[in-house]
This record gives sequence, structure tokens and C-alpha cells, in this order.
Amino acid sequence: MTNISAELIAQKIKLALPSTNASSDGYADVDVTTETKLRCAAVLVPLVWQDAQWHLLFTRRTDKLESHAGQVAFPGGACDDDEVTPEQTALREAQEEIGIRPEDVKILGRLANMITISYFRVTPVVGVIPWPYVFRVENAEVARVFTIPLGWLSQPNHRWQFRSVDGKRNVIVYHPFDGELLWGATARMTVDFLKAIDVS
Repeated sequence: MTNISAELIAQKIKLALPSTNASSDGYADVDVTTETKLRCAAVLVPLVWQDAQWHLLFTRRTDKLESHAGQVAFPGGACDDDEVTPEQTALREAQEEIGIRPEDVKILGRLANMITISYFRVTPVVGVIPWPYVFRVENAEVARVFTIPLGWLSQPNHRWQFRSVDGKRNVIVYHPFDGELLWGATARMTVDFLKAIDVS
């Protein structure tokens, strides 16, 4: 299934999205009440066709950042006030962080929203980018750009475990791949994507 067409991936994402567009809670112990003010955010989940199979593209954040330093992530961030769709936010952030031009991205759809422990409501936006691609990396924010094959991600290479993040949280942690450790909200989004396209 990891060699399915982009069109079929788009269809599966659309079918998997809850009809209410309800948020999924990325962590079982996030305390969200009706009074909680969630901040808007979006990420681009970039798909690339590489070596005759689909890969997901990730970044590793620099160690100098105030939040999530050194962590593996999808390009993304908080919404600007003038942005009205998650696609706008995801594409802007991807361009700012690693130089992906919005016109180079073929949007396939959205995954269900995720509420993070930092009280962001994050919308993952799935899109295909051409490969190979010349990235323009914002070195103050991004230390590395790399890909992981869907075939590897869909194998039993992850587990739930407690990690210390503002206290103990039960999160998804993948085995290291090419020296990189995928875990937390980005790992959860990855698993949600794989489930949506039936390769989990």
C-alpha cells in the first residue's frame, strides 16, 4: 500500500476525516476544559516520491530554540492573524522554515485536528512536493531536513512510553532512524496519517 497514488491517498484522507472536523486529543492526559483557550496552528505533512516509494519529510529543530529544541517535527507553527485556513499557515511556515514554495505543493487534504500539551489545536495538512527538491533552510530554526519511508514507518517500529515533558506523558516513540528520533505529537500525526491511508 505504500506505493498508492496521490489521488487515492487524497480520497482516503477525506474519508478518514471526522464529519464534524472534531479535534482528536493527541495526549490522553491533556486537561482541556470548555474554558481552555486553544491557540491555532498548522503543519505541513510533506509526502515525496523517492526510490520508488512514498516518504514523509521531516525537519529537526536546532538546539538553540526556546521550545521543542532538537526535536523532529513537520514544518509548521502558529497561525497568523490574517490567515483563515490551515493550508495558508502550513504553506507559509514550510516556506519560511525550509524554502518550499507554496506553488510546488499539491495539497491532498487535512488530518483530524490535534490538541497538544502546549494547548495548540494543530491541523496537519498533507501535501506532495516534487523530488528531489532544493531546500532553503532557515538555519536558526532548522538543523536538518530528512525523509523516512512509509514502509518503515508502518512497521512495528514504535511504541507508547512515558517521557518527561512538563511532567510525565504517555507518548508515541519510534525507534531511531538514520540517527533521528521521532516521538510526541509529530509521531502521533504520523501514525494518524498511516491509519488514514490504511498502512498502519
